[in-house]
Amino acid sequence: MKRWKQGLAVVLAMMLALAVTTQAAVPPDFAALAKSAGPAVVNISTERSAASGGPEDFFGGMLRNVPPGFERFFEQFGQGMRRPQQQKQRSLGSGFIISEDGYIVTNNHVVEGADVICVNLQGSNGKSDSIAATLVGSDEETDIALLKVEVKDSLPFLRFGDSDKLEVGEWLLAIGNPFGLDHTVTAGILSAKGRNIRSGPFDNFLQTDASINPGNSGGPLLNMQGEVIGINTAIIASGQGIGFAIPSNMAASITGQIKSGKKVSRGWLGVSIQEVDENTARALGLKKAEGALVGGVMPGEPAEAAGVQAGDVILSVDGKAVQDSSALLRAIAGKQPGSKAELEIWRDGRKISRTVELGERQSSDQGGQNATGKKAVRGAGVLGLTVRPLTAEEAKAASVERGKGVLITGIEQGKPGAEAGLNVGDIILSANLKPVKDAASLAKIVKEEGTARGALMLQINRRGETFFRTVAIGK
Repeated sequence: MKRWKQGLAVVLAMMLALAVTTQAAVPPDFAALAKSAGPAVVNISTERSAASGGPEDFFGGMLRNVPPGFERFFEQFGQGMRRPQQQKQRSLGSGFIISEDGYIVTNNHVVEGADVICVNLQGSNGKSDSIAATLVGSDEETDIALLKVEVKDSLPFLRFGDSDKLEVGEWLLAIGNPFGLDHTVTAGILSAKGRNIRSGPFDNFLQTDASINPGNSGGPLLNMQGEVIGINTAIIASGQGIGFAIPSNMAASITGQIKSGKKVSRGWLGVSIQEVDENTARALGLKKAEGALVGGVMPGEPAEAAGVQAGDVILSVDGKAVQDSSALLRAIAGKQPGSKAELEIWRDGRKISRTVELGERQSSDQGGQNATGKKAVRGAGVLGLTVRPLTAEEAKAASVERGKGVLITGIEQGKPGAEAGLNVGDIILSANLKPVKDAASLAKIVKEEGTARGALMLQINRRGETFFRTVAIGK
């Protein structure tokens, strides 16, 4: 009898587990969410003057500032493939209302350069009302724009959620205007976080498999609580079920600054940065390849004033770990100019701290961008390099202190120096952060440190730009 009861208990437990598993596999009901959020989602149509040209001109704006293989998804349309001189070019996109008085968020590329912006609001009777919108402000670097419509009645609106709290695998809902099909609702899950598709300096996209297409640009990506956790922005042109959205935390910060009438301001450190690969980590004595390697410090900038040096690896900002150079760029840019940042730095085999009072980032192409290098040289005896000290003229032209650095005058093909991408005319300033003044000093550092650690890191000056090259050294 006892065994029979035990067997029955096991069977019941298995049936319960199967029921729970089956129930969990059933997608949630999105009907209530779509009904409540839909009225706050708008269709955006724009009109701009366009010079005559062929189909390349007509569809070109759709791909602007987007890397190969990716598309920002808003739709452009017109009368045929040919346009007369200065015919109006029209486009469609999506957006969503964030306040009852008519502020609307969309993508910058949806409204950029538009002469006329119209927003189609969904009325209580289900019909759309078209109303002119004003561009309050935009931020090209994050592809975010804020619009305003003047209305008498209060409008339905959506609130931003916390994108940092999202977990991969959570259900999401997208609402937009794909191919002009207004208020199309699609569902999927969060496929990944922190995607860098190289469309801008602050890429940190959410990836989703919710179906999104041209015309969805600027529309909301919602969690199951009805909060906006992303702005649908890009797709892989050749793929299906792979879409990208700007995280809500970034969008909320940018739109908040624009709405308050402030210029979008970002913190500025004043360094060139690059990735820390496995070889660089070994050369510097780091346990893991993480953080951002400082390739150079700009004179007179905040980093120099705080004592940051070339060769430092920045591991964290204000206690938050920095996984790579992109994460450092976002962390610094997310702080206001004039604020202070606490940096944890790896230098000479130990961790130190530095406090930096940040400056203001001026443009997307001002320093601090990634300068990721190729693999570098192994050791002085096997480098395949011919070097000599700099002349006074060469040192002055390269802004190198006299008596420091060696000039590469020859590179043997097939040797590590050639494979590393070093060029004739490059100046080697240091090896494993030790100054190099001649071939003998370089050979000494390679023998004493490079071989022992299994990797060597060279600091290179190339046409005035300073960066590092690292390579594994066979023991």
